[in-house]
Amino acid sequence: MDTTTSPLLSIVVPVYNEEKTLPLFLQTIRPVLENITEDYEIIFALDPGTDRTEDIIAAAHEADARIKLLRFSRRFGQPASTWAGLHYAAGQAVIPIDCDLQDPPELIPEMVRIWREEGYKVVIPQRISRKGENISKRFVAYIGYWFINKIASVNIPRNSGDFRLLDRVVVDALVDLKESHCFLRGLTSLVGYKTRLLPFHRKTRVVGETKYNRFTGGLRYGFNGIIAFSDFLLNAISIFGLFMSAFSVVLAMWLIGAKLFGWWDFATGVATLGVLMLFISGMQFLAIGVMGAYIARIYDEVKLRPKFIVERWLGFGPVLG
Repeated sequence: MDTTTSPLLSIVVPVYNEEKTLPLFLQTIRPVLENITEDYEIIFALDPGTDRTEDIIAAAHEADARIKLLRFSRRFGQPASTWAGLHYAAGQAVIPIDCDLQDPPELIPEMVRIWREEGYKVVIPQRISRKGENISKRFVAYIGYWFINKIASVNIPRNSGDFRLLDRVVVDALVDLKESHCFLRGLTSLVGYKTRLLPFHRKTRVVGETKYNRFTGGLRYGFNGIIAFSDFLLNAISIFGLFMSAFSVVLAMWLIGAKLFGWWDFATGVATLGVLMLFISGMQFLAIGVMGAYIARIYDEVKLRPKFIVERWLGFGPVLG
């Protein structure tokens, strides 16, 4: 890409049913960007919903051509929406950000300064507080980041989201990846490049409600990261199977001794067999489930289906390349 003619900044905003937050988001972020440069674009990557989100974006585009729209043929989800924005972003630096204002646009000038003056290719805001999140979500996030970083092949910064600044070389490296699951936090670490963390206090959501399931959303996203960046669970199954086999031999010898020497009076075989069968069956189902998750990932990858399908666009010319 010719960076001499591309805008300085591309802001990528995945949206779904955000008519309440969009006006405030635009009102907040545009002055922040204007203080940095007039050479920017805001790309809204829209999963089609049931409210007026698309109409609001279209009206904003009519007033300012720097505001652009990608509307998908169906709901592909936030990770795929963000990926589509990265794919079509033309900026020398690209910043994905949610429009709920929990990730403050006021951080963008400092992120740009670090990128320009200190030479970092990736700048990742890192949450040092998580206001507006219930205890269960915080617990899942803590355990999830701890576990992923213990087993993953790359280091994924704790308490970070998709909100980050990515230099053009990083974006180009990311969009060249062929993976069908768009786990941006892990893939950014996978491609590497010089990275700086920027601590900040996360705000509560201004209006509306999150589109993530507050109980299972984080679990699903975290499990995606575990499967994508580690074969630990597959290896753990083998290790656990070996341990269980050894444990079964020891337990069988103990039960024989208990019966022979009268340490424990029980009906021969019934209780022991029942407990062992129940436990081992449960472990087998667990092992099959883990292997099934990896096989499902392989199945997704070999199909080579598109990560997203753009049905309507504004601001990208008559033909979307």
